Amino acid sequence: MTALREHRKPGSGAVPQILVMEDDLGMAAGLEMALSEEGYEVDLAGTGRLALEAFEQKRFDLLVADLRLPDIDGMQIIEQIKARKPETEVIVITGYGTAATAVKAMKLGVHDFLPKPFTEDQIKTAISEALAGYEEKPATAVVKKAKTEKEKLIQKQEVHRVLNRTAEDQNFWSDLMDNGSTALAGYPLSQEAKAAIVSGDLRWINENVEGLSRKQLMFIYKRLEREAW
Repeated sequence: MTALREHRKPGSGAVPQILVMEDDLGMAAGLEMALSEEGYEVDLAGTGRLALEAFEQKRFDLLVADLRLPDIDGMQIIEQIKARKPETEVIVITGYGTAATAVKAMKLGVHDFLPKPFTEDQIKTAISEALAGYEEKPATAVVKKAKTEKEKLIQKQEVHRVLNRTAEDQNFWSDLMDNGSTALAGYPLSQEAKAAIVSGDLRWINENVEGLSRKQLMFIYKRLEREAW
């Protein structure tokens, strides 16, 4: 794919704008069709350079990003777009994902990380959740999600739950150690909290979660030991 293509649904009005950065023609066409049927306006870019050019030409609410591209590493594109337009939601799709890659993506503010192959329902659900606040987003403003005291308390409680489970459930401990954030799918954690748990970010945990016992922190210590090794 060598050129930017745009799909507009006639009479759709102001609807979410999505850029699909994918060099696989079949995958790109399938995503375009599926997302257009949902009422989104979809552009396609087959290279990282074309994706960056697309963002210079218009505003996008969401980027669906493959990581393996013929010219530029997809993660570099995400970093640039998040630096320039931090309000843009991002969903990563990749057939070569690792726990380390997922952690890096979450730290950049990526909303979701979908390993290939994924189902049509999975990508539609991920996009729907990423754009859940679309109606409230000003077109040109960077919107920061307010963290209420209640939300902060919930995050602390959920981190405690996860770390308690790592100390009591060996299978969960192993799943989290080997598969990273995918093991946390059932927990209502923020992307920052997931990234901190998976990467063993003690600074973030100490700043945001209080009262952790040594037993709870064993998973974090083991994660750091593995990284050092």
